[in-house]
Amino acid sequence: MKYSTKVSDAVHIMAYIALSGGCPLSSGKIAESIRTNPGYVRQMMSALRKSGLLSSVKGHPRPALTREPSAITLLDVYKAVEGEKPLLHLDTHTNPECGVGVNIQLALQDYFDQIQQKAEEEMENITLQDILDNYQERIRQLK
Repeated sequence: MKYSTKVSDAVHIMAYIALSGGCPLSSGKIAESIRTNPGYVRQMMSALRKSGLLSSVKGHPRPALTREPSAITLLDVYKAVEGEKPLLHLDTHTNPECGVGVNIQLALQDYFDQIQQKAEEEMENITLQDILDNYQERIRQLK
């Protein structure tokens, strides 16, 4: 099973932009850092633009955050790239003729909903600035 890295990649893109100091950043340059292709970076940047977190002009490699990093939460980024997609997913292919197969998924959904709510509450308390500060601290520790 492949896990989504969209949130991680979107935060990476936004952090790269915040740390660039306004220097030109093409999708190709950002893609090198993520080890992906420029088309994927453009797709992610488009989602971030549509959510109002990023601004850019086609043909000009100077993307910018639309808010200060302290005003962008991890939940903002999650919603921008994942929409309403939940963190945990039920197996919808269980045997409908089995009493466990039918009812366990319904019983589990209540707990998945609780986990989603708590995760979103936590993500709302983590800002891009927090992530940048943690990054800077890790860089300092390497020196």
